[in-house]
Amino acid sequence: MNSPAHLFEQGRDWLDSHGKMAWIALMVLGFIIFWPLGLATFFYMIGTNRMGKCSNRRGWGRHHRRNAPTGNTAFDAYREETLKRLEDEQSAFQSFLGNLRAAKDRAEFDEFMNKRKNDNDSGDQAPA
Repeated sequence: MNSPAHLFEQGRDWLDSHGKMAWIALMVLGFIIFWPLGLATFFYMIGTNRMGKCSNRRGWGRHHRRNAPTGNTAFDAYREETLKRLEDEQSAFQSFLGNLRAAKDRAEFDEFMNKRKNDNDSGDQAPA
């Protein structure tokens, strides 16, 4: 005999297999029929990140299969090499942007300190 927990798991798996629109439909129907059910569904979806995990026939979880082998070893090797190169380039670019921001911040700070020093020096030399 099916326990309530088992039925809940089956329902959850069915909704996951049909994508996030099925979860949204359940939430809306829950609000219409009995609002605490819709609210509970909403908090469950947020708490378990159901909106990001759903995958269905339309390709909702395509990014999870990124590294799945295609069966063509030459293409798989090329893809892995290209992805590694792109990740290295992205890392280098992020590092470059970080250095650029640091240099800009340093230049702005030095300019502020020089201006402040010049303002203090000109204020000290003014006749009383």
